[in-house]
Amino acid sequence: MTAGVTSATSPEAGPTAPDAAAPAPGAAATGRDAILLAARRAFTQRPYAEVTIRGIAADAGVSASLVVKHFGRKEELFNTVADFGPAADELFDAPLDGLGRHMVLTLVRRRREQKGDPLLRVVFSLGNHDERSLLRDRFHEQVTERLTARLPGRERALRAELIAGHLIGLGATLSLHREGAGSRATPEHLADLYAPALQSLVAG
Repeated sequence: MTAGVTSATSPEAGPTAPDAAAPAPGAAATGRDAILLAARRAFTQRPYAEVTIRGIAADAGVSASLVVKHFGRKEELFNTVADFGPAADELFDAPLDGLGRHMVLTLVRRRREQKGDPLLRVVFSLGNHDERSLLRDRFHEQVTERLTARLPGRERALRAELIAGHLIGLGATLSLHREGAGSRATPEHLADLYAPALQSLVAG
């Protein structure tokens, strides 16, 4: 964690939202997912100092105590949101000769199954100079540099940056046109159209 974020940012006490003591099966996972979505919105759209545990809890529809139970302090929740490692594990888990198609299929399927984009949140950190810059640093380290190391041939860093840009662009397009043609296309058809450009960058 960067020096600008300290443990002084402890969770705030606040009114308790509905939070059953004995949740139904699956309720804990649902609550955790809702907290992560709310935290991603908060940390990528507002300065770190303005984000509160209470506000995240309210946006997620859970109690502040549940946020603390799952993630501890605000600093720890921010570190979780800023972690692109699991997304990179999924996106890059394929042989190079089929990596372009795999990345498109993985991104589209994850968006539809988990109602969220694994990479797009980094866009909201652009131009900001507070702790949100950690999102960019983590993205570069966990996504772009990792992909650079996998690519063969020349100009690997440039090609990795362009591939990352293609993936972010796909996510942005699908978000912009939530009810558009892309929402009705199968992941396979989207990969048929979009993956060749990615694969050409993979191959060099």
